[in-house]
Amino acid sequence: MLEVLYEDNHIIAVNKRASEIVQGDKTGDRPLPEYVKDHIRKKYNKPGKVFLGVVHRLDRPVSGVILFARTSKALTRLNEMFREKKVRKIYWAIIKNKPQKSKNTLIHYLLKNQSKNKSQAFIKKYKNALRSELSYKLIHSLENYHLLEVCPKTGRHHQIRVQLAKIGCPIKGDIKYGFNRTNKDKSIHLHARKIDFMHPVNKELISITAPTPNDTLWQTVKIIEDQHLM
Repeated sequence: MLEVLYEDNHIIAVNKRASEIVQGDKTGDRPLPEYVKDHIRKKYNKPGKVFLGVVHRLDRPVSGVILFARTSKALTRLNEMFREKKVRKIYWAIIKNKPQKSKNTLIHYLLKNQSKNKSQAFIKKYKNALRSELSYKLIHSLENYHLLEVCPKTGRHHQIRVQLAKIGCPIKGDIKYGFNRTNKDKSIHLHARKIDFMHPVNKELISITAPTPNDTLWQTVKIIEDQHLM
């Protein structure tokens, strides 16, 4: 059921489902990179081990585009691009409460609690807390929910989730950060919608967009967005 969004000799991007993990954890569930390796092994008839480099991660309950490196050269260059913030990522978030401003930049200082796998946001500098920045804009408002486009400028632990919660706009289904109930499938309504970057080898601009999950609310906002773009 792997949904490949882009693939060449050096990189591959897939549309991660909310139930999938990018890195092995205590659950023992098989991580997404192993399924990507299976795809490569089968498609290109590669016996034995398949190289696949993990460039970045998405939280388990988050869906959307995730990029992997198929060669060591691509992995090294992509890692450098992520460190230098040369990769542009766009997320969609569905929230219950409408933000006070329809467009804004948020700066907080995030402190990670390792034992609880949770981060806390502070308005001012705090000991060991890391500066975190994102910008958002309100795209559409439905009867009960609102759709935000979010562009993180830094890559902190649970950054979008905790920063939106800090301004009173927790993401639908995200009980860890203040939403009042879970989604039935344990997902949260945060989707890595798009990623833009220079190809690590041929230097062409690559833009990859991930279709939203197939649930009623996501499909509703997707239809509205498509109409808006026409």
